[in-house]
This record gives sequence, structure tokens and C-alpha cells, in this order.
Amino acid sequence: MPAGYGRYVTIELRPLTGADAEAHCAGEDELTVRWLTGGYGDVDGTIGYFELLAGNADRGVGKRGFGIWKSGRLAGYIDYTPDLDDGLEPDDVALAYAVHPWARGQGVAVEALGLLCDILRTDNIGTRAAIRVEPDNVASVRVAQKAGFRYVRDFPSNRDTQPDGTPTTFSLYLLDL
Repeated sequence: MPAGYGRYVTIELRPLTGADAEAHCAGEDELTVRWLTGGYGDVDGTIGYFELLAGNADRGVGKRGFGIWKSGRLAGYIDYTPDLDDGLEPDDVALAYAVHPWARGQGVAVEALGLLCDILRTDNIGTRAAIRVEPDNVASVRVAQKAGFRYVRDFPSNRDTQPDGTPTTFSLYLLDL
């Protein structure tokens, strides 16, 4: 894999390293925690997570993640999971992303999704990109729509739950690769 992927000079995807952990953690806010992570990360745990993602990439299995870079600054995170079966078909690839507060509203997530889909096509991973988003996450729903994903259905998760223990309901958006 080349050092970075990018359609435009100011937006690039690069595998994350331990050196990026502090900036990654600093970019987390209440929206990131609510919609993606479930809790704030710490630098040591984040370094370990980035090492796990790098190991997965080396082996060509499991979740793989990238930093989203805008004008040389870490602007967020995006990953793909080729083997998630919660609400997805076997050849669907689950995508997840978060944009740091300073970079929101600038098209960063839409561009990052396009770049990640280019990687999936180039590497021949899956037949459809899938975004599972809680319907109340209006910003992420808008990103999926702007990126060309089509709404398919709502479904109760078989692995994610709300704080009260009820299954999380996701809306599924798909894009043919």
C-alpha cells in the first residue's frame, strides 16, 4: 500500500501510527464518543489499537483504519471491517468514521468515504460499502447521502446496545463498489 491515498492535495488517508495517538485523542469530543467510540481514548490504549489495526493490515484480515489528513493536520479517522455480519451481507464492507470538530462541515467525511471506497475497489475488497448509522445521527446520515450511499432499511443490531440494554437500531446505507 502506498504511504497515503488522496484525491485532492488537502485530503489524504494514511495508516495511523503511535505518533498520531495524541492528536487522535485530542480530536475526540462528545459527538465522537456518542456515535462511535462509547468512551474517550487514552494515548497508551490508542497506540495499542493502532498497532492492532496495522497488524490486521499486514495480515490482510479484520478491521483496518486510517487517519484523515487535511492540509497536513489530522482531521479524523476512518476504518473498514470486511467481516462484520451485524445487519450486513457476506460481501458487504462496514465503514465507520469520525471527523474532529475543527474539520466538520467542510466535506472531509464525504471525501474520506470516497477515498476509502477507492481503496476497497483497488484492493478488490467486498462488493458493497456499508454504513450503519443510528437514525438520530443526522450529520452522519447526511454524509452517507452526500457520498452517494443509498438507504436500504433499518434493523436492530445483534451486537450493539443502548445504555438501557435494548438493541441499537441502525439505518443501513449501501454503495456498490
